[in-house]
Amino acid sequence: MEYDAVTGWDDDATAEAYAAFARAHPMYSASSRDLAARASLADSRRIVDLCGGTGTTAEAILALAPPNATVVSLDSSAAMQRLGRRLLDDSRLTWVNAPAEELAEYVPARSVDVVLCNSALWKTDVAAVVTAVRRVLRPGGRFVFNIGGAFAGVTHPDAQIPPPGPSLSGLIEQIAARDYGIVPPTAAVPAKLPLSVVTGLLADAGLHVVATEVTGQRTTIAERAAWLSIPVFAHPEGALSHEQKMAILAEATAQTVLDDFTITSWLVVVAELLEAV
Repeated sequence: MEYDAVTGWDDDATAEAYAAFARAHPMYSASSRDLAARASLADSRRIVDLCGGTGTTAEAILALAPPNATVVSLDSSAAMQRLGRRLLDDSRLTWVNAPAEELAEYVPARSVDVVLCNSALWKTDVAAVVTAVRRVLRPGGRFVFNIGGAFAGVTHPDAQIPPPGPSLSGLIEQIAARDYGIVPPTAAVPAKLPLSVVTGLLADAGLHVVATEVTGQRTTIAERAAWLSIPVFAHPEGALSHEQKMAILAEATAQTVLDDFTITSWLVVVAELLEAV
């Protein structure tokens, strides 16, 4: 089976692997808590967790939201939400199985205090999502999200320091080239969502950027290897089977020190709807 990091989430094996990773490693829980802390949730009554998956971000939201708040976790993957319902039981939480672009069809207009989106915005039709977010936010409502550094074209200063040992991704590329003749692309890929593009899309929808920050998250080789074992993230991309990719990953990981780490960069954005549009 071919897994795709954009469309391949509605799969039970992927959902189970993702949820197991999120329980064992801090990548998604830490970024979720970071977004929730920036969102001023203490005075929020209706909150949306956009592209909420199995509920990792919803859990961070619920920890800070008031007792009378309602939280909507919206995701297009039924498999992710089936697992999320088993893992997270809170009367304030409602699950909606729908694409992010259709948010405004499921949430009343001008009723939402905060929309959060963790580690997913670049997988959507961003212009359509921003328009939908604008429709559901009340005046003064906030849209808080992050974008992976490669997609935003940003690098945290700590990420510029060379890692102490070999790169796991580099080793995977070497093994794939040696054993399967797969040569990685050499042309630089332009950033899909630099801040200038994001700011323009938000402004077109009447949302004003009030804060941005490039953050760095420490990621060990062990965590990176576990992340790459999730079917939708397995490398190298292309025609190899998942079993072949896992064999490459195992060989590459064996040549590393699991406690070595790199810094993963993120662009974090807080935007606000200043007035009804």
